[in-house]
Amino acid sequence: MDALEDAKAVDIVTIDVEGKTSIADYMIVASGRSQRHVGAIADQLIEKLKEAGVRDTRVEGMPLCDWVLIDAGDVIVHVFRPEAREFYNIEKMWTSDRPKRDAD
Repeated sequence: MDALEDAKAVDIVTIDVEGKTSIADYMIVASGRSQRHVGAIADQLIEKLKEAGVRDTRVEGMPLCDWVLIDAGDVIVHVFRPEAREFYNIEKMWTSDRPKRDAD
């Protein structure tokens, strides 16, 4: 969170996904003002993760920088351009309650 704030990311949201998925415990969603800003935020975050000793970080989306995903194990960070964030609206998907299954 501090690295995102230091990089001037905006609208930072933390989503607890523990128990909803096995891929991570938390997702963090943030926005940059432009493709260049999204790329800079991602670069700074990746560097801070390395400095903190986080290994095996996977990154997707860097060439275009509309949406960069940084998988740091227990935490997945999504950095969007505002238009892409609005279009995909992943906060809604991960914060909504899952439908209950009928007992078989």
